[in-house]
Amino acid sequence: MNTLLSMLTLTLIFSTPIIIVALGGLFSERSGVVNIALEGLMMIGGFSAATSIVFLEKSTNLAPWIAIIIGMIIGGIVSLLHAYISINLQGNQVISGTAINIFSIGITIYLSQIIFKQQRTQTFQKGFIKTTYRGLSEIPIIGDIFFSNIYPTVFIALLLVVISWYVMYKTRFGLRLRATGEHPHAADSMGINVYKIRYIGVIISGCLAGLGGGIMVLTQDTQYTVMSIHGTGFIALAALIFGKWKPFGVLGGSLFFGFSQILGIYSNKISFLAKFPYEFFYALPYILTIIALVVFSGKAVGPKAAGEPYDKGKR
Repeated sequence: MNTLLSMLTLTLIFSTPIIIVALGGLFSERSGVVNIALEGLMMIGGFSAATSIVFLEKSTNLAPWIAIIIGMIIGGIVSLLHAYISINLQGNQVISGTAINIFSIGITIYLSQIIFKQQRTQTFQKGFIKTTYRGLSEIPIIGDIFFSNIYPTVFIALLLVVISWYVMYKTRFGLRLRATGEHPHAADSMGINVYKIRYIGVIISGCLAGLGGGIMVLTQDTQYTVMSIHGTGFIALAALIFGKWKPFGVLGGSLFFGFSQILGIYSNKISFLAKFPYEFFYALPYILTIIALVVFSGKAVGPKAAGEPYDKGKR
């Protein structure tokens, strides 16, 4: 029982960046802009957060929080490049996202070399610390899973799911965002600025991807390297498709992929899993990503106008 509860707690921790980044992809694709640059934006956010905390950790106890905010802001700024190419220049959104992914690898290594004289950031000491919340941790089962030895960033991810659902389905902005992703010309005819809404969607996507990258590095590592993100942005895209472009669906898909990562950690404690080589579990999240894309890509119907440049002259 204790093993299962520990696995569920770690699932929440490992799923946190996936949830946040997948929600970022949700806002972008719901607006009509496909954003496969999530991986690269995570790298930018992770590098920015790690670099910030190196310089801030000796001066303030709030360094991890400030660092992830900086990562979020930088991620949003870099996403403007994808927005400009996709919206103003009407470029191919997949190629634009791929270019940003490649760019992010090079720029983070280059800046690490310039700032730290090595191809990675300096090791930091004060990332996020696991916390046990007295009183709440004593609640049967729920307390052990949600409030014992857990990072506070988990609650940020869960809160963002609720906020995203409310914004998407209960606000005027959410209605306009979904309209521009489904029928942009009809939205335009009703006086909605399609370009503006899509810009906002992509920027929110970049901010959340940068936030997710920063949280991932500051909870699962002690420095940023080019391998720190290791494909999590692409797993987030799979969780987005798996969740059918809905906030709570994204939550479920992200938890599924997060749990697949935890199986490798506990494989030696579960008899029938111990027979498999450890490398199998290391590859399992990516194998499941491919399977999910193959199985659900045909069944899951995304926003109709996603990936199509908006031309105001065509109706």
